[in-house]
Amino acid sequence: MFFPIHGHGRGLAMAAAGVTVLSFDSLLVRLAATDGWNIIFWRGALMALSLGLLCLSGRRLATLKENPAAALCSAITLAITSSLFVLAVMNTKVANVVVILSAAPLFAAIFTRYFLREAVAMRTWLAILAAMAGMLIVFAGSLSSEGLLGDMYAVIAAAAVGGNLTLLRRHPKLDRLPLIAIGGGLSALTAWPMATPFALTTQSYGVLALMGLLQMPLATALINNATRHLPSAEVALFYLIEAVFGTLWVWYWLDEQPPQATLLGGSLILLTLFINAWLGLRGTARRLPSHPL
Repeated sequence: MFFPIHGHGRGLAMAAAGVTVLSFDSLLVRLAATDGWNIIFWRGALMALSLGLLCLSGRRLATLKENPAAALCSAITLAITSSLFVLAVMNTKVANVVVILSAAPLFAAIFTRYFLREAVAMRTWLAILAAMAGMLIVFAGSLSSEGLLGDMYAVIAAAAVGGNLTLLRRHPKLDRLPLIAIGGGLSALTAWPMATPFALTTQSYGVLALMGLLQMPLATALINNATRHLPSAEVALFYLIEAVFGTLWVWYWLDEQPPQATLLGGSLILLTLFINAWLGLRGTARRLPSHPL
């Protein structure tokens, strides 16, 4: 994947592009019009197939052999995130799931600070708090005490997102594509006993193929590679874009108009991400040596 910029700016571009692609997930799940287990199975299986074919070379697999424990942990957390997101939506309100998943940057910041001993910038902590406030505005009044099981699934998924991004930050040499392929395979194997994968409509197969062969592999690869250039907490912040843009895609394509609170909270989230990214780029520019003409 070619990005003409480098360093911090490259990481920002990859994270923003990856989560923007990921934000179509909710719309595609709707359009798939099938059971959640079928979505988990086919999305995971197709990701494993498409990316697995790209990872047959020994060079890509060699990085996994150098760090087998880290590679396995990353693949497992990817499978957990993919599977539990769908299970959470099946067992509680979508509003609950998205608000809880907005804690992913907080998990990433905590893991980064206490496991990697990598300092988390104060602007990042403030951005996390501001963005989570924006998410609460978006879904104000929609949360309930029902669906405790689904809420727990969402909490574990948020922790898995933060944990995986922190792990990849710790091991930048791990090739991301094989990890995504293995994670997809694990999620497909988990869903297989509960799925009915060969009883779907033509539309469902088409949408699932788009998700598993293009959208999810591209989004996950971009996001995971962004950890080579940004702290995991900053990468995780971009996951909040999914909630905002995902709402807009459903509004545009399915004519489900969001409430005013969604537009207000979404604006706060995007403004927070913009300011955090701008401050990060500004700090990077100050640290670079100046070269006289």
